[in-house]
Amino acid sequence: MTDDDVQASFARTLVDEWARSGVRLAAIAPGSRSTPLALALAADPRIRVEVFLDERSAAFFALGGARASGRPTVALCTSGTAAANFHPAVLEAWHGRVPLVVATADRPPELRDTGAGQAADQIKLYGDSVRWFCEVGPADVADPTYWRSVAARSAAEAAGPPAGPVHLNLAFREPLVPPGEGGAVDAGRPDGRPWVTTSTGPVLPRPDLVERLAAAVAATPRGLVVAGWGAGASPAVVERFAAAAGWPVLADPISGVRSGPHAISTYDALLRVPEVADRLRPALVLHVGAPLTGKVATAWLGADVPRVLVDPDRAWLDPHRAASERVVADAGALLETLAERLEASLPPDPPARRSPWLESWLAAEGAARVALDGWLDHDDVPSEARAARDLVGCLPDGASLVVGSSMPVRDVESFARPRVGVRFHSNRGVNGIDGFVSTVLGVAAVAEEGDGPVVGLCGDLTFLHDAGGLVEAARRGVDAVLVVIDNRGGGIFSFLPQAALPEARFEALWGTPHHLDLVALCAVHGIPAVRIGWASDLVRAVTAAIAGGGVRVVIVPTERGANVAHHRRAHRVVAEALG
Repeated sequence: MTDDDVQASFARTLVDEWARSGVRLAAIAPGSRSTPLALALAADPRIRVEVFLDERSAAFFALGGARASGRPTVALCTSGTAAANFHPAVLEAWHGRVPLVVATADRPPELRDTGAGQAADQIKLYGDSVRWFCEVGPADVADPTYWRSVAARSAAEAAGPPAGPVHLNLAFREPLVPPGEGGAVDAGRPDGRPWVTTSTGPVLPRPDLVERLAAAVAATPRGLVVAGWGAGASPAVVERFAAAAGWPVLADPISGVRSGPHAISTYDALLRVPEVADRLRPALVLHVGAPLTGKVATAWLGADVPRVLVDPDRAWLDPHRAASERVVADAGALLETLAERLEASLPPDPPARRSPWLESWLAAEGAARVALDGWLDHDDVPSEARAARDLVGCLPDGASLVVGSSMPVRDVESFARPRVGVRFHSNRGVNGIDGFVSTVLGVAAVAEEGDGPVVGLCGDLTFLHDAGGLVEAARRGVDAVLVVIDNRGGGIFSFLPQAALPEARFEALWGTPHHLDLVALCAVHGIPAVRIGWASDLVRAVTAAIAGGGVRVVIVPTERGANVAHHRRAHRVVAEALG
């Protein structure tokens, strides 16, 4: 076997083992040095391959597919700065626990540190932000056992637990294009099995821990369930525990568990009323997943409130350092087991389970919900708060909603009603606006027949930040609707202390108006886009865009200053409704 045959066999064997390990999606940024692996990926019918001009868009597309499917996906690029442009997605995958296999092509050792073109130090390029790094080395001799082991381990390490990115640095020598078919693929394990099969299961809580927590919950009627992204429990399990404990649930929508009769959807507004915040202060909190998005509720859950933080991966998701206990266990398994213990001691009559504590929360929720909805519906001028509420409410069951950072994720938290049937996704690992368009397309790429539509909600700067993701988006064969809040700049900064600075300075450094026609930008890429005129147009426009298929954009025009006033008035009407 010639050297180029060995290299081609190496690439084809890696890809075959990835496919055996469940990889079904790969995003490639074009380049020369990555040619052997790009050809191998393109030749394997089990893996869908999409090509992006921009490495950042490619990596976030792969991340979106991995986030939605739970399967490892591959992002491939050439050497040099191309690999550096993967870094934002690697960071998000690390902090967001997304299974991403990052494959960076590299010059062989003899060309490194010699001034060769596109050669940079790629050894551990992403530092500690990967679950595993492997400098694979050039394919000098045929060694299929080594190749398959590396590929199988990369997929297994990415899948976790905890899930996250892995980095394979792959040195390729010229010639990069193999002769003919290029290399043979070793047979591997029979029946298409991976070279190494990795089995994992939930981290089950210890019996003594369950007994202790069940006793604490039973003895504490004034308790709360708090759920952030990565909650790790189904809505049914959270509701079952809440019903058994008689506790309300404060769930960020991106946790996926804001549903059921115990869900409090207006906590952001409620906790801005000092008298209500004091009256509803809990004696114990069971917190699953990451912190809530909004600062008000997170600050309210201070160190003076006993809080049990549950996470199976030993993560310290506690930026205020307020948790009093950390429990390393699968949240769903723990809540279900606790519910079983509590139910055994409860009376059979359901009304007997409604404590005054729970009734006080539900009464406040009812009053605040009526006040908020009345304010949002009081006129037909488009508003960011109403757009978030109406979009979450109008999506059909089975839909996936990808929520952008900055104001959209906060508005969804503050104004969306409880509901079931929608899968929420959001890049909240590091809360960046990078790669949003590509993330939405990646989520859409792994949608299966029978799944509901994929919709993204983002701001205009987030949309523009990943304008590279729009290139060829209309021809990728995916169905996705992007709802873009166009307030001509960085709307979140108008809520921050910087807004008190002189207007010219604020606009230049933070407001950053873009002066672009987003409909025309979409037209350049062959993407249909509409700009609504009234708030009540949104549901019809989104419904029509979903029905139209392909990639479509709905633009909601707002004004930044009016948006701040609108939010503040929404908080006041809740305070007034609660007396």
